[in-house]
Amino acid sequence: METEAILIWVAIGIIAGWLASILVGGGGLIRYLITGIIGAFVGGFIFKFVGINIDLGNAYLNEILVAAIGAVVVVLIARILA
Repeated sequence: METEAILIWVAIGIIAGWLASILVGGGGLIRYLITGIIGAFVGGFIFKFVGINIDLGNAYLNEILVAAIGAVVVVLIARILA
């Protein structure tokens, strides 16, 4: 992977984790990043499985929204298991 692609993933992960923390609470930069990146995988899987295609007019906004929704799901599942 190129450095630019990795930085974009990190930025999307941090933003998605931050959005998830606003909705369900908690925080910290490292937690935002981890939750956002895991949420991106979970959200991508959920949206592909259900067959939903989001089009906000910008690919990065689409990815942030999917990752944020996935991050919320991850946080809620973690809270249920804890």
